[in-house]
Order: sequence, then structure tokens, then C-alpha cells
Amino acid sequence: MKLGVVGLPNVGKSTLFNAITNAGAEAANYPFCTIEPNVGVVAVPDERLTKLAALYDSKKITPAVVEFVDIAGLVKGASRGEGLGNKFLSHIREVDAIVHVVRCFEDENITHVESTIDPVRDISTINLELILADIEAVEKRQDRIRNAARGGSDKTASAEYAFLEKLRAHLEEEQPASSLEITEEERPLLDNLFLLSAKPVIYCANIKEADMGTPDELLPLVQAVKAYAAKHGAETIVVCAKTEEELARMDEEDRAIFLEEFGLKESGLSKLIKASYTLLGLISFLTAGEKETRAWTIVKGTKAPQAAGKIHTDFERGFIRAEVVDYETLLECGGLTGAREKGKVRSEGKDYVMKDGDVVLFRFNV
Repeated sequence: MKLGVVGLPNVGKSTLFNAITNAGAEAANYPFCTIEPNVGVVAVPDERLTKLAALYDSKKITPAVVEFVDIAGLVKGASRGEGLGNKFLSHIREVDAIVHVVRCFEDENITHVESTIDPVRDISTINLELILADIEAVEKRQDRIRNAARGGSDKTASAEYAFLEKLRAHLEEEQPASSLEITEEERPLLDNLFLLSAKPVIYCANIKEADMGTPDELLPLVQAVKAYAAKHGAETIVVCAKTEEELARMDEEDRAIFLEEFGLKESGLSKLIKASYTLLGLISFLTAGEKETRAWTIVKGTKAPQAAGKIHTDFERGFIRAEVVDYETLLECGGLTGAREKGKVRSEGKDYVMKDGDVVLFRFNV
């Protein structure tokens, strides 16, 4: 899963990304890896792995991971090449979803590119740049198929051109591609365009340290972001990027004490990672043993053979059955042997749809 972190200058985007990379660097079992200077990989927080590993006395824990890309060059006019323009646009096309960092704090020492703090205006500025870039992409596609679509002899090209006309009109009304009502037949046409405004978004409301622990309803700027996100079917996560950067450098014990002082159960970064996982319809199944306890990422609705294929293609090719027990039951029974004795281990076939938290042993033959 790859997420692009975007935002106007001086909204806290780089600070949040520093928190992400620091968190990755300190993940004991999945070290931070720098693929490029602006890419970081961090573990998906999952306390189930620690408990399973203790139960099996595992030598290694491997969590599911999220890849974050710090998208630079985002300013008004980016669709026309302002800032880093085309470079930032190409980076966004490669991500699965967007984390849009929005400034929700006043600070006279940190200037804002528009001089005033208005998170909804800032959101609209960036979204408009994405839409303008998408209009250009749609027009280019229309130019490529225009001759084939003329006259109606090529029905496939004609149908695509008609869809592109509908899509362009929608975008020209400054509406994102994600809000366009489409048919099942049109879905592949939209997906093949890799439009920026079609990507799912999480809005990250960045607050100041003094506002940490304050109920969201008492923070007007946060409420404005939440209202905008709700209207557009998106989620909002409230974070203090500066504090997240400090938290990422702390050891686990100090971090827990710090969060408790503010009445928080988990860090904003943990909430962001979990929300991103959910946004893309992803779940984790688990495998456990003496060598390794591991979380495997799959799309919700994946069947057992395809889940087995995430481990090794031979597992899918020679799939026989999956021996499944849910995580909570396994812990209650004290392990797989206890679960078998109590009849809690299920034998599932090729049509079984995997569930989050399934602990699985795949049987296969090749």
C-alpha cells in the first residue's frame, strides 16, 4: 500500500513525514527503508502479533507495512508546472491513496502562503490543481481516440469517447472524478485513466501542541475540515505533527506515558496508518510459528487460495484447504493444539472468504 502525503507549504507536511520516517526507523522488526529520499516504509500497528509471537515463542515478527511518499512541489498553479509541477503530479499518479495535510493552527512565526489560515480554502486549492491536471489527461485521451470514435463504426471507441465527454464536463464543474456517478461498464474506463482526483483521500488536520487533548468540537478549524470531508465521503484524522515527530523518537514506555497525560489511547500516526488501511479495504490474516509470526495484507473479500498465494504461488496452485481459527479464540485456547482439542479449528475450502484476524495454516500439494 502506497500513500502520497500532500499539502501546501508550511502546513506541517514535512514534519509529519519526518514523524513517519522516525517511526519506521525505530520499528524493531521492520526497519525503516529509504527507497528514495522521499519514501518511507512503516509497520501497521497490530498488537495481535506481539501476543501471538509470545504464544509461539517466535524468533521473528513481521508486520504488515505501509509506504508513504512525501509529495513535493505542491502550490497553486502546479497543474501548469508551477513549483515542481509535473514531478509532483507523476508521484501522485503512482500512489493508492492521498493523505492531505491541512493546517489547523495559528502561528505568527510560521507564514502561510495565503497569509491567512483557512483549511477549506487550502483543500480547495489543491483539489482544483488535481482536477485541472485530470482535465488535461482526459483531453489527451480524447485526442488519441477521436478519429476511431468518429462515425460510430468503432463502437468501443465511441462508447469511451462519450464517457470521456461526460467525465470532462463533470471535472470542468470543479468536481473530482471520485464523485462522478458511473456504471459498472464505465468503471474500467475511469480506472485506466489513473486520475488524481479519483484517488481516495484522508484529510489530516494538523493542530498545535496546545490543542492536543481538546475535543474536536471545540476546535473550529478542525470542525471545518471534518465537515468538508464528510460532505465528500472522506475521513479526517486529527494530529499534531510536531508532537508526532517527538513521539516517534521516544521508546515505547515514554510514549505510553506521554499519550496518557493527554488522555489519548494511541498516537495520531497510528490512527492515520490504521485509517489508511481501512480506506483501501485491506485486512490482515496472520500466520504464526516458532520461526515467525507475520501479518499478511489482502483485500477484503479475498478467498483462501488467493490469500495462500500471498505467501507463495505454490500455495495457491496446490491449495487443498485452510485450517483457520480466529485470533481471539486461539489465545483463549492457549494455542493451536488447545484449539484443535476444543474443536475450534475450522477446515475451509476454496470458496472461504478470509476475515481480518484469521490465523491460518494452509495445506497444499504441488
